[in-house]
Amino acid sequence: MSTPYRLTPEDGTGPDPVLVEIVEGYLASVEQEVETAIGRTSRSPMIRDAHDYRAGIHDRHLRKLTGRSYSALVHPVVRDHPIAAMRPGDVFFHNDVYLSEGGIGHLPDLCVTAPVFHDDGDGAGPRVVAFVQAFGHHDDIGGAVPGSMPSHATSVFEEGLMVPPIKLWDQGVPNDAALRIMTRNSRMPESLAADLDAECSACLMGARRMAELFARYGVAAVEACFDAVLDKTTATFRREILAKIPVGEYVWEDYAEHDGVDAPRLHTQRITLTRTPADDPGGERLVIDFAGTGPQAKGPINHCGDYADGNFLKKWLAPVLRNLADTPERMAQLDVNEGVVPLIEMRFPPKGTLLTPEFPAPTNARTFVILRLLGVLAGVLAKAVDGRMPADQETIRYTGVYGTDRDGAPYLMREVLGGGSGGRYYADGEDTIHVVPDSRNLPSEFSESRFPFVVERLGLAVDSGGPGRHRGGLGYEKHIRMLEEARFMSIADRSILACWGVRGGRAGRPFEVTVDPGGPRERVVDALADGEPVAAGETIRIRTTGGGGWGDPLERPYAEVVRDVLWGKVSRGAAAADYGTVIAGSGDAPEVDLPASEALRERLRSERGPQPFFDRGPGYAALAGTASADVDWVGPR
Repeated sequence: MSTPYRLTPEDGTGPDPVLVEIVEGYLASVEQEVETAIGRTSRSPMIRDAHDYRAGIHDRHLRKLTGRSYSALVHPVVRDHPIAAMRPGDVFFHNDVYLSEGGIGHLPDLCVTAPVFHDDGDGAGPRVVAFVQAFGHHDDIGGAVPGSMPSHATSVFEEGLMVPPIKLWDQGVPNDAALRIMTRNSRMPESLAADLDAECSACLMGARRMAELFARYGVAAVEACFDAVLDKTTATFRREILAKIPVGEYVWEDYAEHDGVDAPRLHTQRITLTRTPADDPGGERLVIDFAGTGPQAKGPINHCGDYADGNFLKKWLAPVLRNLADTPERMAQLDVNEGVVPLIEMRFPPKGTLLTPEFPAPTNARTFVILRLLGVLAGVLAKAVDGRMPADQETIRYTGVYGTDRDGAPYLMREVLGGGSGGRYYADGEDTIHVVPDSRNLPSEFSESRFPFVVERLGLAVDSGGPGRHRGGLGYEKHIRMLEEARFMSIADRSILACWGVRGGRAGRPFEVTVDPGGPRERVVDALADGEPVAAGETIRIRTTGGGGWGDPLERPYAEVVRDVLWGKVSRGAAAADYGTVIAGSGDAPEVDLPASEALRERLRSERGPQPFFDRGPGYAALAGTASADVDWVGPR
């Protein structure tokens, strides 16, 4: 199967392989330079410090050429603004979820696109040869609550200002009227204006860099290299990834736990994965069928995934496939660009589901669906390859506080805290990772200097990683003591349903927020909260999710359990209850009580019955009324 919309004919000649390497490296360099420029010139903590943004480079057929970071789509821009009418210095803007062709998930994600031009000298003038694009999560774009993510929204109109694709810069001149409208609708107008200026300027700089590439080597040679880069990705994934998946059909599902409106329940996301044989009429590929996905939610957890034949979703999910690479080192070398698209076919259910919502369904918490789909694909692949996939992770949630500081000025602090990744068949999961590329928690020193609170603790959440032969990674534990009264906000999932363990591994600990822990007004805050009052002097304790475990925890070597206890990752009580390991010795010199541990492990093995392939933790039973789903079992029960 050939890559669609090739720029050059498939005549077997191909470009100079040395030039292909040069162009591929140049693309990565420009992408990195654009992101670096945004980070150095933006103003909001979410963009500048948390790094919740990314860039991408696309060819004139709208194919994504770079693979270091995921990005939005150019499709909606050229749909509304013909390429022939574009001029050098133009920059286009959009954030409308339903008019983004699936590339934008919620309104705070603002996207700017700059076309790249080249003049052949034939008298026709400059023509578009590529696009440079950036999009990121901004502090506030209006709506019912600060941050533009109202957890109880029932309509997209509550979530902020919707802007379809417009020309924000016209031949190098900013559209001041449009900018004034957008900043007027934001509670943080200065940082919004500065961030947009940073992103537009960075994309225009990237467009100039790309124009230099075309000027140096010529359009024909560069476009031939583009095809070669994408062809290499297609061939590599077919050879190194698809070959690891047995031909057949596999089914699994997972769930979001609440939508902010209805009472907590299971919102199903289901994948039927078919690995076709080489002689299939449609070619050797993966067919991902979302039939069985639950109905559109009343609250804001919906995601518009069914546009542009799922083009964005294919590239969003494809990085999961890299876990099938021969080694972790090889996995890190595999980029995900448009070359993966021919290998994936998506089949969507009719309109009106979590993945096919109808306007104006709210979408601001669509991470509950789109991030869960990463885990659903990992789970269904685990069934296909006898568990040689990582256990689950859920590594993004938005927490923050807002109010008035001591000088009477309003402020908004939001943070994207990571969580533990899943244990793997060859290693433990990683602690406190972030699914957004290069994103990070806000530095405590910066936060304390800018906002009226003190970060009293930032460390690992003990016992949060799912037990397993290979333990799940740990989540964060963060304590924030407010110096002024404020309101706490949270858009988070996995507060009931935990990150699942696989192949005998156990689920990790779920997300939890407690205000005034140990104090007279101690209370647990719902994971979806728009404005929980917090008094001056009260502490907010945030514990993020731990990754699921991989393999039987009773097979974990005693030495590794002792090490975890010494490092403070596992408590002595959990060492006994979860790993059958009795710890003796002092706090600084723990050691295993071998006879007691052997007896304990023997007893724990004898007491447990048949185990499902996936362990979802106790939260699933609380919502489903049963300990496991039918799809969680492999083989006879």
